Amino acid sequence: MLDKAGNIIKKDRVPSTQDENEFLKKIDQIVDSFENLKGIAFCAPGQVLNNIIHFGGSLTFLDGMNFPARYEKLNIPIAVINDGKASVLDESWLGNLKGIDNCASLTLGTGIGGGCIINGRLISGTHAQASELSFMRFDPSPTAHEIAGFTYSAVQMIRDVNTVAGNPDIKDGVAAFKVIQSGNKEAIQRFNKFCAGVATIIFDMQTVIDLQKYTIGGGISAQSIVIDTINQAYDQVYKNNSLISQTLTKPEICATKFRNDANLYGALYNLLLQENNEQI
Repeated sequence: MLDKAGNIIKKDRVPSTQDENEFLKKIDQIVDSFENLKGIAFCAPGQVLNNIIHFGGSLTFLDGMNFPARYEKLNIPIAVINDGKASVLDESWLGNLKGIDNCASLTLGTGIGGGCIINGRLISGTHAQASELSFMRFDPSPTAHEIAGFTYSAVQMIRDVNTVAGNPDIKDGVAAFKVIQSGNKEAIQRFNKFCAGVATIIFDMQTVIDLQKYTIGGGISAQSIVIDTINQAYDQVYKNNSLISQTLTKPEICATKFRNDANLYGALYNLLLQENNEQI
């Protein structure tokens, strides 16, 4: 729960599930646990048009979900936004992108979420598909199925590192980074490949939209080595190609201010904008 100024009053988390009924039951329980709600702000993967979720990204069962209609009886404002776009709204409102007209935020997790602000406006695109970075392709072959969200998944990188190290819990991010920082060559190789992939995504975005600053979010962004290595990979492109270094200016790349909470603040800001009939 947050107030209108963006202060967290109460914070909790519940495990997600791929079972639609169980998922919605958990949402209902959270909503029912509060009294005197003034509004509900949702963020979710997938396309969001007029507060209706389409496809749902990693939560495909949310395709067609209309949360405002589901909770219409509460008679309070309800707003829904894509999770990547929520992240850049947060950073622009209260975070490390505040006051910057041309910027983006990337969220590294199961896939790669993203949101862009250009000339002070959040970019949604014709089909609300702008900044769906997980679907970027680097292999031009028409039969290639690899996309950025799979190839450069932070979750998968953590699993790979823990598998190499023989750690019993392959989902343990803290354990994975201990392995990386211990100097394990195979772990470092996988980590560096992941960071180089993220740097490539930023570089390719930069050649098209020329932004001033990018923030990196998601749980792993709390590890300073992530931001450092992404910057190093980006710098290496410039060192290896004089034409690039003479032509293109590197943007600033840093961590998000609110880390894993960025989506919470961004969803709230989207609700406030909707209430006031404003846009960014």
